[in-house]
Amino acid sequence: MNADTESRQDGPAPNSAANPAKWTDETVLAFRAWTPTLLTFRSTRPAAFRFTPGHYTRLGLGADDAAVWRPYSMASAVQDDFLEFIAVLVPGGAFSEQLRQLRVGDSLRVDKAAYGFLTVDQLAPGKDLWLLASGTGLGPFVSILREPTVWQNFERLILVHSVRHSAELAWREEITALPDRFAPTKAALRYLPIVTREPGATALADRIPLLLADGRLEAAAASPLSLAGSRLMVCGNPELAKELRQTLSARGYATNRRGVPGQMAFEKYW
Repeated sequence: MNADTESRQDGPAPNSAANPAKWTDETVLAFRAWTPTLLTFRSTRPAAFRFTPGHYTRLGLGADDAAVWRPYSMASAVQDDFLEFIAVLVPGGAFSEQLRQLRVGDSLRVDKAAYGFLTVDQLAPGKDLWLLASGTGLGPFVSILREPTVWQNFERLILVHSVRHSAELAWREEITALPDRFAPTKAALRYLPIVTREPGATALADRIPLLLADGRLEAAAASPLSLAGSRLMVCGNPELAKELRQTLSARGYATNRRGVPGQMAFEKYW
């Protein structure tokens, strides 16, 4: 997630340091640098913090009135006693520069609430769950895949993750090991990494909308899309979300409206 350019349309205004009743001080537990600018990190979890896989919260860095707040999706499982996030460090970014300097043991602020609509309960029942992500849009899908009930409620889980360089395929080893972790399970996992700027790094190398439009994505997943059985969740850059929304809408897919579950759900990252 690009914390310094992201905005959310479905949550309240960022918290203020003047209202500490809305956040808690938590401790950084661990960092992992996938590339010089891509990292995942963990913090302690507030005892009363609750979320649904796919939700995001707001993190704050800085002192008092100078604190900078940004929204981040949880990648951790709901049962974990920590919170995990993925971030891109933006040169000169107000939040990124402070995040770059954080060390294990340092403090950050965590909003007491979780927000968002990129959750499985927004979808009508189905057989196949497609998770389509670009870049750090992978984060909420990792949380969803760490949820045991997802493996019982679907027959096929298809994770598509598009990045520019192979080093950006965060959690790759854990993702491929998930079927063993949840065995025995009803669902089968099909993981389709896509690297667009390293020829030959992955079997698929084009943008997700193009791969979907010409049928290559369905062929690689060995799972044709069906309005009756396929459910799709999309998280990533705005162009990805826009193109896939148009393509899927043309095929008859709809989002949740007025409490009526849909066949697709979206989260825009900036």
